[in-house]
Amino acid sequence: MRIVFIGTAPFACSSLNELAEAHKVALVVTQPDRPAGRKHRLKPPAVKVAAKKLGLRVIQPVQINSDHSVGTLRAAEPEVIVVAAYGQLLRRVVFSLPAQGTINIHASLLPRYRGAAPIPWAIIRGDDRTGITTFLIDAGMDTGKILLSESLSIDSDETANDLHDRLAVLGSRVILRTLSKIESGDINPIPQQEKNASLAPKLLREDGLLDWERDARELHNKVRGMNPWPGAFTYLKGEKIKLHRTLLTGIKCGEVVPGEIALRETGRLLVGTGDELLQVMEIQRKGRPRTHGGDFLNGLQNVQGVQLICG
Repeated sequence: MRIVFIGTAPFACSSLNELAEAHKVALVVTQPDRPAGRKHRLKPPAVKVAAKKLGLRVIQPVQINSDHSVGTLRAAEPEVIVVAAYGQLLRRVVFSLPAQGTINIHASLLPRYRGAAPIPWAIIRGDDRTGITTFLIDAGMDTGKILLSESLSIDSDETANDLHDRLAVLGSRVILRTLSKIESGDINPIPQQEKNASLAPKLLREDGLLDWERDARELHNKVRGMNPWPGAFTYLKGEKIKLHRTLLTGIKCGEVVPGEIALRETGRLLVGTGDELLQVMEIQRKGRPRTHGGDFLNGLQNVQGVQLICG
């Protein structure tokens, strides 16, 4: 099929690579280069880098719904438009262009987790399964008719970063199957069940703050879901500390209060929560590299009674 591919983030790259092998990608649309790093040098989106390696034509409109952009898309004569992790809402003037419709590759089992951050929210809320859904884009936010979906399990210690990579690969498989079924006429778009819908709003930096009064499992899920961004964090004597990985212990807190560092003699960094001790496996002080929790513990003085603060 003749395809226009629209995407920006690394999640989209696996699908672009597979589509370029199996179909004719006439045009790739991605976001403009953005300033990045301390020196604010312009950095190209991951999809642009992947497309250039494949020798594909790339455009980077500031606004994809503009008359000029729409004209460029129309001139590419797509049979289908495929969208993955793009970052702009498409209006009808864009998604209605191809005869076979505009298909989004979404990293959840719709209608669950509509929105910008379905991968983190599936982990934060403690789900044990998620997946990929391909659907026809309409005027709503991730509300279009479902074409195909495929699920996978979420490991109990898996981070959003880990899950992202597995879902990206799964997404490339599901979009190929979707297009194959469209070509053969063997596909039946199914309306989403609104009663089962939930949202996955964009995460903000402040969302990463940990409340040690919460149960250990809830905190563990939050640390996993916030990795790599925006990152779970707490405070130690006024210093912001990031937590990258934790481990459930099943050990009751006893006299250890929420947020208190305990049990130095074990060589493990254990912190009190609302019910059980949570082991911090990987931690990072501002401006320093990540370190193992045990090494961090050894570097503290007068550990007894030291308390992490959740605000």
